Amino acid sequence: MVIDPGAEAATILKTVEQTGLSISVIVITHAHMDHVGALRAVRGKTNAQFAMHEAEKGLLLSAPVRMLTSLGVSPVKSPPRPDRLLKDGDFIDVGDLRFEVLYTPGHSSGGISIAGHGVVFSGDTLFNSGVGRTDFPGMSHERLMRSIHDKLLTLPDETIVYPGHGPSTTIGDERLNNPFLQGFTA
Repeated sequence: MVIDPGAEAATILKTVEQTGLSISVIVITHAHMDHVGALRAVRGKTNAQFAMHEAEKGLLLSAPVRMLTSLGVSPVKSPPRPDRLLKDGDFIDVGDLRFEVLYTPGHSSGGISIAGHGVVFSGDTLFNSGVGRTDFPGMSHERLMRSIHDKLLTLPDETIVYPGHGPSTTIGDERLNNPFLQGFTA
């Protein structure tokens, strides 16, 4: 499984080749350009199924181009259409491993985290000592905080968090030390 192939398709594909892995699925946690930029190239070389949350489908083809245009960057080719639309509670099976889809909107309307086997891939929902930004249209700080509280902070403290950007952390460390989570009550 490849999660959020944002850039550097050649590096991703080289790692796949060096490890001898066979990629069966590519999952994006949300459709922002920095999470889908290498999607088309990686999918083209691996023939993997592409999956994303059903609420993100409408953003996939429009959000990346809008975001790049607002930054003054020339639009890039749109990502491919998804093969599988995910929803909260779905499972993604990869070999003998099974991961659960956790619907964690806020940073994006269709944001997800992927949990299983003592880890959670949180996309841009939860970072080491931070949370995802919510200052663009379609984002919601209240929804983001509810997602973190209801979906991520219910995981065991020893769960390793692999965010979309920055270093890994654990749920326990974030519960105790993340300044954005201090004083938050459900």
